Amino acid sequence: MQNPVLRIPRAVRAAALLLMAAGLAPAVLAAGEVPGVHNFLRAGTNIFSGSQPGGDATFAALAKLGVKTIVSVDGAKPDVAAAARHGLRYIHLPVGYDGIPPHRVAELARVVAAAPGPFFVHCHHGKHRGPTAVAVMCLAVGLWTTNQAEAFLREAGTAPDYPGLYRAVREFAPPTPEALAAVSTNFPAVAQTTSVVDAMVALDEHLERLKAVERAGWRSPPTHPDVQPAHEAALLWEQLRETARLEDTAGRPADYRDLLAANERAAEELRAALRAGPVDPARAAAALKAVSRACLECHKRYRNE
Repeated sequence: MQNPVLRIPRAVRAAALLLMAAGLAPAVLAAGEVPGVHNFLRAGTNIFSGSQPGGDATFAALAKLGVKTIVSVDGAKPDVAAAARHGLRYIHLPVGYDGIPPHRVAELARVVAAAPGPFFVHCHHGKHRGPTAVAVMCLAVGLWTTNQAEAFLREAGTAPDYPGLYRAVREFAPPTPEALAAVSTNFPAVAQTTSVVDAMVALDEHLERLKAVERAGWRSPPTHPDVQPAHEAALLWEQLRETARLEDTAGRPADYRDLLAANERAAEELRAALRAGPVDPARAAAALKAVSRACLECHKRYRNE
């Protein structure tokens, strides 16, 4: 399936020529080529993806490869100072596990056109959001077809548990020239990210949907047929993991962080229970009860005080 391309502006076309210098076939690079980066992938001479950089040695290795701009799509605060010590610019454009919204697609395309390459794009583990962002960047400049972009996700190990990331590729709509022109090139080095309060609101929403799944016999609830049980459990688990990594969380009491860790483990068990087929209702119910109990205990100690 060929990706539809709409009137790609000249600057973006020029960026595409740079990105395609090494051809279109993604390849896993040798382990250890960039110390501190896992799942390091090359999408072309001028664009790479991988995990969160591991400190000065990592930034030095990226600079040696010729990287000029690092794009983080992770929620955690980037180490801008360490990157700058090695002449690297950081751009922080966080995305979720549920997909990449149109405004972020336009920003990623604008980065390719306006920021100096080569680019290193990362999330936390380098398997899900980062590779999807790379695929979207390559689609946006007309470098890859949908099939090539999806093949890159599979190469990276992007989990089917996150259908929103695959939809970002399969249902990709290129930004219009007007949308690209509206994007400021004053890209943030550190984005304003979600607070613990915002994260808790999102967690409550996931939990309510999973309770509806339980009432429906661990199937998609009739009132929300778009809710897929295993996917919803995966989003809950990832939300807890991301909440634990927030700067706001690091400054909270150890007991709070312990509760969050216990909830993450319960959510991982729920995710595993709903991925198995057929679902064991008792196992799934016990895991959901453990998640709910951890949430209530945390609310009792910290939210309702």
